Amino acid sequence: MEKSNVSNDYKVVKYSEVYYHQWNSFVFQAKNATFLFHRDFMEYHSDRFEDFSLMIFKKEVLIAVLPANVSGLTVYSHQGLTYGGLVLKKDIKFNDALNIFSAILEYLSRKSYKKLEIKCLPSIYSSVPNNEIDYIMFLLEGILIKRDTLSVINQKETIKMSRNRIEGYKRGVKHDLKIVEETNFDAFWNMILIPNLKAKYNALPVHSLDEIILLRSRFPNNIRQFNVYHRGEIVAGTTIFETKNVAHCQYISGNSDSNQLGSLDFLFGHLIKNVFADKAYFDFGSSNENNGKYINSGLQYWKEGFGARTITQDFYSVSIANYKNLNAVLP
Repeated sequence: MEKSNVSNDYKVVKYSEVYYHQWNSFVFQAKNATFLFHRDFMEYHSDRFEDFSLMIFKKEVLIAVLPANVSGLTVYSHQGLTYGGLVLKKDIKFNDALNIFSAILEYLSRKSYKKLEIKCLPSIYSSVPNNEIDYIMFLLEGILIKRDTLSVINQKETIKMSRNRIEGYKRGVKHDLKIVEETNFDAFWNMILIPNLKAKYNALPVHSLDEIILLRSRFPNNIRQFNVYHRGEIVAGTTIFETKNVAHCQYISGNSDSNQLGSLDFLFGHLIKNVFADKAYFDFGSSNENNGKYINSGLQYWKEGFGARTITQDFYSVSIANYKNLNAVLP
C-alpha cells in the first residue's frame, strides 16, 4: 500500500453494539441523516444483511458514520435502505469529508475488500449542502451504475394541480370518501397492497406486515398510515415515511375502483395541501423499473399531475484501490 496522506487524527472503527447510543446520538444531529439510519431501523432485517457499518473519529470525536453491509469482497451502503452514503457531522468542512472518505477506503483496502457501492442520499433529505460525495465519486473514477428519478413537490414553490387530478379529487368528494390516519396496517397490507403487487408484478412489499408493525412501534412519529374508505370499506391507502424535511410515500395503492372513485387523487390532494403542507418537500418516490433504465410513464404522469417534478438519486461503484486518487487533491 502507498504511504497514506490521511492524518493519524482519523480513525475508522467497525460498528458494534457497544456504540449503539453513540451512533444514534450522532445520527440525530448529523446534517444528512434520517430515522432510517437509526440502529433500530437498520437492524430490523439484520438476518438478511451482514452489517459492516463504519464509524470515523477525529481526535476521538465521532465526525461521520457509514451505514453499510458486506457481501463477498464488496461493501455496500446499505442494501437494505432506500438511501445511504456517508453521514456527516453538521459543521463538517470539505477537507474533513475528503480525509474521512480516504480513511474509509484505506481501511477497506487493508481488510482486502475490492469494491464499494454507494447509494447516494437525495439532496432534499439534507439540512445543509451535501454534495461532497458527488465530487469524491468523480475523483475516485466511480462508475455510475444506476440513476433513479424521484417525483418531488417543492411545497414552497408549488405547481398547480392538473385538471385530471382536480377532477379526481372532486370525484372523491362526490362519493363521500373518508380519509383516516390509522395505527393498524392490516387492512391496507392484506386487502390492498399485497393483492395489487401480486397481480401487477408478482411481488411482495419490501416490508412484511410484521416488519412494518415493528418499525411503526419503534418510530411512531415517522411512519404513518393513511387509508381511504368508501361506505365503510377500504379502497386505497398510503404509507408515509416522515422526516424533518420530507414526507416520502413508501407505499401507494388503491383497489380496482380507485379511478372511478377518485380515491388516490382525493387522498393525495388532502395530504399535500393539508397534512404535509409544512414540509419542505413531498416525495412520491421513483417511477423507475429495469434498474433505472425504464420509467412507468403512467405512474410518472399521475405524480406530475400533483405538481411533482424530477430530482435524481445516483448509485456508484468504486474500486477501493483508487483511494490513492484522493491523496493529491489538497496541498
